[in-house]
Amino acid sequence: MTAPLSMIRALPQYAVGDRIGSGGMGEVFAGVHRSLGRQVAIKQLPQEINDRAGASMRFDREARVLASLDHPHIVPVYDYVQNLLVMEKLDGGTVFDRMRPGGVTGEQACAITLAMLSGLHAAHVAGVLHLDVKPKNLLFTTGGVVKVADFGIAQVIGEGATLVTHGGEVLGTPAYIAPEQAMGNALTPAADVYSAATVLYELLTGDLPFERDCGALTMMRRHIFADPQWIQGVPEPLASVVMRGLARELPGRYREAESFATDLAAAATTVYGRGWLERSGIPVLHLAPRVVASLSSGSGRTKSATVALPGVREETTLVAPGRRRAEPRSLVPALLAVVALVASVVGALIAPARLAHPGQADVSVNGARSDQVVTVDLSKSITVAGAGPISGPVRVGLFGATVPLASGTSRPVTPNKNGAFATEVEMPALARWIVGGAVTGEVRWERPGQQDAVQTFTVFTKQYPLASAMGAGSLVLGLFALAYVESTVRTLRRGYRRPSARYTALPLGALFGLALWTFVSVMTQHELALGYGLVCALAGAVAASCFVVATERSSHTARRTT
Repeated sequence: MTAPLSMIRALPQYAVGDRIGSGGMGEVFAGVHRSLGRQVAIKQLPQEINDRAGASMRFDREARVLASLDHPHIVPVYDYVQNLLVMEKLDGGTVFDRMRPGGVTGEQACAITLAMLSGLHAAHVAGVLHLDVKPKNLLFTTGGVVKVADFGIAQVIGEGATLVTHGGEVLGTPAYIAPEQAMGNALTPAADVYSAATVLYELLTGDLPFERDCGALTMMRRHIFADPQWIQGVPEPLASVVMRGLARELPGRYREAESFATDLAAAATTVYGRGWLERSGIPVLHLAPRVVASLSSGSGRTKSATVALPGVREETTLVAPGRRRAEPRSLVPALLAVVALVASVVGALIAPARLAHPGQADVSVNGARSDQVVTVDLSKSITVAGAGPISGPVRVGLFGATVPLASGTSRPVTPNKNGAFATEVEMPALARWIVGGAVTGEVRWERPGQQDAVQTFTVFTKQYPLASAMGAGSLVLGLFALAYVESTVRTLRRGYRRPSARYTALPLGALFGLALWTFVSVMTQHELALGYGLVCALAGAVAASCFVVATERSSHTARRTT
């Protein structure tokens, strides 16, 4: 198939030839630079990306980044215009072409993967994710050098998104796609690490980590919900490295390509012996110092000076000599979180059952003196009796830790000839659904020419505590706060960053502490004491925040060690 006329017009400096390939990411045509005589491959991305708002600006931005990648194991982009990318033309075939029984030895599989990871790491440092690492995107030069092709094309087409569909095809090949990419979550270099580990698995065994006998959607579901099959027929040091690269959860996986390469180099040296890279016959032109050190020593995460190997170009590190990076400790905040959580529970349990109510007026409620516990049925009227003088109605209020809960007012009261009075106070019907457990009651009435008479007392309600808003509501709020904090912690454990997590944890923890104190007080019929409630809220806030900090540091340590 010859090139479309629009491509020929867009690239007048190139002689465009026939189509040499096609796929979900577009079509590829052969070409030659008219002045330089350089053989090129021209990739035409799907036409519909130009139909999207701002597509031209996004493509220009992404193409500039792709063109800036200068690495011996990345297919370079020479030029770009509209939805066309002009790249180096490689005639050595793909890794996929060599994936036949006996076509790739174990040493060659590891060498191919080291070259691939070297290119991936360089792109990740530049801020580019591949998102479609697979054998067909690993090309050979005529000299046998492996180069990664189609860098960032999935991001160009998907506008930097995660898993999207285009023309009925999935961006990101289902057999190699990372779980977080299949779920549509935010992506990091760990997504490319997963795909690279899948390629290595296939190179070593000829099989994929999951069965092939299913469709694309089923395959993606397996990546999301199932663990890969343990690699068979591969020596233990190498098998462990491959399976770590395939970890479904981010904390268990290598977070960067260079760490994967370091452990892979060490494992391959342990399995195949020193000099295996040279014996493989696959040129690897660019390795980090710690990867080179692992090749020599056979131990991963080596921090010592590197050993130069023939034909390998090293890159410098930015770690100052003589300085050690202290690993963050998560034990202290975790212990503080446990202590604070225990303190919130203890604070709720040891709160006093009754508050002090010094007598200020001679009054009885439902036949009980004000210095006694008064039992009331909020569905019935409350009888209040006392000694005058009195002018006007009697008001009864119910409070929890000084917060008004319900109130009722009697009709105007006239004392008898002895100055005594008695009246009935009707509480609002809603009160029986709001108030539960033990609360603080208050009787207040006006005295002619004097300050109002006020008497507080302890009230037991006959309503079932869990049927009230104070009981059920506090339980629901506590569970909500706990679930939200647990969800945040689980997200952090999976490796996703939440910079605001430790701050949002404070009010959520305080809400949990208050809800715990209220629920325990209601169910044990302890009168709500404001001071203990504040202590429980503070302890809950500290516990939640410390749990988040401990999780952040633990996840950071996991990323550093991978």
